[in-house]
Amino acid sequence: MNTTNNTIWEGLKAKSEAFKNWLVRYSKIVLPVILVACVALTIVIAIQANKRKVEQEQTAVAPEVNAEEDDVLLNVPEVPLEKDAVPGINELFDVYYKAMVDGDTAIMEKLVYYMDATEILRAAETSKYIDSYPPLEIYTKAGPKEGTYIAYVYAELKFHDYDKPIPGMRTYYVCTNEDGELYINEDGDESDNELHYMREIQLQADVIDLNNKAAEAYNKMVVEDPQLADFLLELREEIEKNVGEALARAEESEEPEEEETEEETHEETGEEEPVEVVTKVKTTDVVNIRTSDSETADKLGKAAVGDEFELLEEKGNGWSKIKYEDGEAFIKSDFLEPSETMAASDEEQTGDGEEEDTQEQADNSDNSGAANGKVRVKETVRIRSGASENSEKIATAYMGETFDVIMKQADGWTKIKYNGQTAYVKSEFVE
Repeated sequence: MNTTNNTIWEGLKAKSEAFKNWLVRYSKIVLPVILVACVALTIVIAIQANKRKVEQEQTAVAPEVNAEEDDVLLNVPEVPLEKDAVPGINELFDVYYKAMVDGDTAIMEKLVYYMDATEILRAAETSKYIDSYPPLEIYTKAGPKEGTYIAYVYAELKFHDYDKPIPGMRTYYVCTNEDGELYINEDGDESDNELHYMREIQLQADVIDLNNKAAEAYNKMVVEDPQLADFLLELREEIEKNVGEALARAEESEEPEEEETEEETHEETGEEEPVEVVTKVKTTDVVNIRTSDSETADKLGKAAVGDEFELLEEKGNGWSKIKYEDGEAFIKSDFLEPSETMAASDEEQTGDGEEEDTQEQADNSDNSGAANGKVRVKETVRIRSGASENSEKIATAYMGETFDVIMKQADGWTKIKYNGQTAYVKSEFVE
């Protein structure tokens, strides 16, 4: 009996690990719908109606449930995926994908809650590169709340300048508003219980098999045409470039005089906050130590929770170079946090004498380095109030913009000074 239980447990564990590896390996290329077509293409449904819905959801739940809801995680049922099973969901996505191809952001704003002006521009720009899509395959499972669903949409999008449709799988959180209408929820304000429920659903065997369907179809295309991944990457970069230019033009037309005044005042006073440099990090979980910044690199050892290492470099690809046994090694930055910092010395920040003058001249010509207390944006990135993708969006930064850096953190975020306040950007998008 114990042998049978162990066999079942090992099988589930293997499937879970395979899915996690699949997410890491293919998240940036396997899901072209996310990378190219569906990145930021879900927009707002009747904003006023949904604001009322959110308020009612917060007050309609019985008090006795509220008292325990945050402490007790939801049970996630093992129910099979169903195809074309929920009335209205197929129609929702048919209209949504047609609007996506047509670039009809007005329709998209009625179907999805919530996206900002940047993402609406990106939706309109992306539509210029899509020709068509065949009939969709739509699968669902019940969501964490009554009237909600986790929907999986398999689509093959046909792009300009590429002769074959490209497969992709996207997961959506579908909710029901106060009028009984379905909409796609993209507000990013899911509770811990909702996030827990969605993560557990993603690890169920039939969902893993469905996601593998898209991965296998895409991988087969890459084998037949190795240039496909490059095509998608170039297409994404072109879209981001065009969106960035459109936003820059819009911002220039607004002439934010107050922000300029703040920047001028800062330059006149010459005051800079001291820059902290992370010198040591410690592990937050059990993690492998590898010879290079790749999950396929050889393992040198395994770090336990709380092990401390000297930090040599935090790379923009999500890895950190550390000192290990009189040599160098690499650990995923997600599993590290700062354990020791030091303020950059005056000499490091400005130098002295003639060197200071030389440094100032260099700053005037190129102020991109973190050594002089600044970082430069390499790619369009959101500025947030905290070091989390769920934190409030403050603004969007574009390639070439520079900011005063407070600290480059081991968790993959860089703390900066933005318009007189502390803010954060993902480290991989700045240098």
